[in-house]
Amino acid sequence: MKKEIQPDWTIQKLIEKYPDSVNILVKYGFHCIGCAMAAYENIKQGAKAHRIDKKNFDKLMKELNALTTKE
Repeated sequence: MKKEIQPDWTIQKLIEKYPDSVNILVKYGFHCIGCAMAAYENIKQGAKAHRIDKKNFDKLMKELNALTTKE
């Protein structure tokens, strides 16, 4: 069964489960992967803080969820 990455996952959880997600996050402007907020901020909050619009957020989530099919 496909595991789906959710917008409420913390950035840290995402990176721990899917290390390849770092490349995708950086592509979308998440340049503070190692900052302290990664442990508390979720993907949706991070996207808002980095001014990612709805269209690009949907693309981001689609790309992140493509990582779950590699397992």
